[in-house]
Amino acid sequence: MKSIIKGLVTALMLVTGVAASAAQDIQIYTADNSKGKITGATIQKAFADSGFLISGNNDMNVAFKSKFQKTNHKMYHLFTLYKKDLVLELVKISPKAALFAPLSMSIYMKKDSNDISISSISLDGMAKVTGIPASNKHMIEYSNLVRATLAKALPNGHFEKTSYKIGTPKGELITSFTAEMEAQGDAVEDELEGLQTELEGSLETAGFVIAGFNKLGDEFAEAGYNKYDFFDAYSICKLPVIFEVAKTHPEAGAFAPCTFYMYKEKGATEVQMAYPSVYNWISSLDIEDEPSIKVLEDAQKTMVRVVKEVTE
Repeated sequence: MKSIIKGLVTALMLVTGVAASAAQDIQIYTADNSKGKITGATIQKAFADSGFLISGNNDMNVAFKSKFQKTNHKMYHLFTLYKKDLVLELVKISPKAALFAPLSMSIYMKKDSNDISISSISLDGMAKVTGIPASNKHMIEYSNLVRATLAKALPNGHFEKTSYKIGTPKGELITSFTAEMEAQGDAVEDELEGLQTELEGSLETAGFVIAGFNKLGDEFAEAGYNKYDFFDAYSICKLPVIFEVAKTHPEAGAFAPCTFYMYKEKGATEVQMAYPSVYNWISSLDIEDEPSIKVLEDAQKTMVRVVKEVTE
């Protein structure tokens, strides 16, 4: 009887997309690429063919070589994407689902290896940050679609067994802000434009890169969901952060760029803003080296300061 129960549990885990390393916040899918047939472009096509909207596929080695005059990996891309219909269903449950709209992934090959890997947030990782249960049918569908597409993008690949010690975060996993906006109706767009122009300029002055921008609210409205005056999502990163952390944790691209969203419900007078803090990186990936922790915590402090200066 015990063996039968164990078999049923295993089957259920496979169906729901929960791997043996379910307690882990990220997943890494790896395949041999000694023939060089798998590229950033072929991976992007696989996800596009599965219905994902691709919001970015950036060759970070180009940026690293330009800024730091060196690279640490044979290949390193930051890849951002999302599935519009599933994001909408999840946002209906909790706006925090937009923290993964887009999802971030890193595509990398180490200099001493012919393997290619893609790191991404796991089902449990998404559930932990958004507060939406991992048992939710839309969460499971999203996770299963990502996993199935990874298998198509990296033929004959496998999920690596990860064993990070998931630590207690030193701070909140989500950093949130609010700002007052009295405008209603047609006046909202003008006030929003002013807010975003100031925010974007301040972030860029502080050394952040705006790697993408998605007007999720327009997509929601097109689908007949009109709860928001606007719901926008930025992809934001800082080159020194990912350059330093990726030296020892290339899989950290599952958290970079981070998604910073802002939205206002119709009739409300507050703009809600949030992004996943760097404490996700540190606690989920068991990051202990001081250089990585320093650049991450410095970026967190700078981000908080900039947003507060713009919104207060």
